[in-house]
Amino acid sequence: MGKTWNNKAWFMVLPAFIVVALSAIIPMMTVVNYSVQDTFGNNEFFWAGTDWFKEVLASERFWGALGRNFAFSVIILLIEIPLGVFIALNMPRKGWTVSLCLVVMAMPLLIPWNVVGTIFLLILRTDIGLVGYAIDSLGIPFRYVGNPRDAWITVVAMDVWHWTSLVALLAYAGLVSIPDAYYQAARIDGASRFSVFRYIQLPKMKRVLLIAFLLRFMDSFMIYTEPFVATGGGPGTSTTFLSVDLVKIAVGQFDLGPAAAMSIIYFLIILLLSWIFYTVMTRNDENA
Repeated sequence: MGKTWNNKAWFMVLPAFIVVALSAIIPMMTVVNYSVQDTFGNNEFFWAGTDWFKEVLASERFWGALGRNFAFSVIILLIEIPLGVFIALNMPRKGWTVSLCLVVMAMPLLIPWNVVGTIFLLILRTDIGLVGYAIDSLGIPFRYVGNPRDAWITVVAMDVWHWTSLVALLAYAGLVSIPDAYYQAARIDGASRFSVFRYIQLPKMKRVLLIAFLLRFMDSFMIYTEPFVATGGGPGTSTTFLSVDLVKIAVGQFDLGPAAAMSIIYFLIILLLSWIFYTVMTRNDENA
């Protein structure tokens, strides 16, 4: 006799699913509409086909911003994933300090993006900022509004401070789920700490690290608020990422056609790369 499935629970989440679907589909339909049409005002539209897409893909401005996005995401992943794992490995597993560490680690995640940018904007000022004053007192020239290198250091530092906690908490969740029997067997065999990490802890953290990797890649690739607040995309175009450039085109220049085409290309790049990362990493996990 076949098993009977009860699908009544789906009706409980159906309203939320419809709201989320509509909130995503309707704006997407508007963007697609603008990406294939041109307008001169008065609510009159003219068919443009793929002209806006060709214009965006032929623009050095687009490829420059895309390159900066890739560079930023690579730097962020190379810093935050190992640093988050290191922090998780050194967090306590028992006692009252566990709750304290979890609360402290979660605090940066509660701060909005624009507030993070404002905080770093203030503390790096040489006149009123503690960090900026200390750096200036040491005779180290640090001008994040005038030096591209310093601007990148500032934007990377903001993101690392804001989101490393997420990687650490996910890695910590993977660590605490490992049964004590594995550690007992490792102690009996005389395994070193590195061997325990390599053969026990790291394999057990693969799935949560995959989640952390995908979340941090997507979020870092879509970064907007922090560089916009701190550097405004400057100096020059050194911190003008795709999201910042997209807002400048859509809001500043009011070129809705190119902005819509760029947003669709931007979305497809993120979707494609996330799918590739997920497929490769899950396939390696299955073959392990």
